[in-house]
Amino acid sequence: MHEKEESSRRNFIKQASVAGAAALAIPSALDGFSITSDDEGNGFTFLFQGDSITDGNRSRNTDWNHVLGHGYAYLIAARLWYQLPKKGFHFFNRGISGNTVPDLAARWADDTIAIKPDVLSILIGVNDTMHAVGGDKRFTVESYENDYRALLTQTKQQLPQVELVICEPFILPVGRVKDKWVDYKREVTGRQQVAKKLAAEFNAIFVPLQDSFNQSAAKYPPAEYWMWDGIHPMPNGHELFAREWIKYAGKKLHFIR
Repeated sequence: MHEKEESSRRNFIKQASVAGAAALAIPSALDGFSITSDDEGNGFTFLFQGDSITDGNRSRNTDWNHVLGHGYAYLIAARLWYQLPKKGFHFFNRGISGNTVPDLAARWADDTIAIKPDVLSILIGVNDTMHAVGGDKRFTVESYENDYRALLTQTKQQLPQVELVICEPFILPVGRVKDKWVDYKREVTGRQQVAKKLAAEFNAIFVPLQDSFNQSAAKYPPAEYWMWDGIHPMPNGHELFAREWIKYAGKKLHFIR
């Protein structure tokens, strides 16, 4: 390639990259911008926090094919954006695969408080459960409760108007979870009880999920149809999650349907 042609090619790529970035840099893809919201949900910012179930293999850029991941958070955002286009909702996904409650605490200031969500949805607990089953004595039901409560207390102190949504951690007897089912069931049950308790304590919306997965797996077996490894939902499992989230969130946030 001649030098002139190479220079023209580089300039074209540079210009196209700038234009593409500008096109993608809409508010819902950026941190630290100012949003005005009201009691009817107009302009509301929704933030989904958690582990790999929330992460959904999301991208860390402004590629709208992937930025919200490929799970329940994406499905909720897609449905609410489609049904309520005049509300001007903004959606963020900050789930990170492998996270526990202490991991959330370590990044909370940048990945939650700085975004200033109107609605903060949290699903956390299955990795804490896995560590406990694996024998890590740092991860007890008591530590889960204490650390989770501290995180919610900090959040309400810094974002007093935020609506909290606490999602129940869940499992099904598949794969390695089935192999140690008694241990997994004991550990996750304790954390499920804590999640429900904290939801009541902080006047949060509680989204129960275990019974929904149990009932769905019983009606349409096998359990692998809903959760391929006992922890991560199949696509239909994410749809179940999204429907339950909208149902329970809509009981308090009446503009959601």
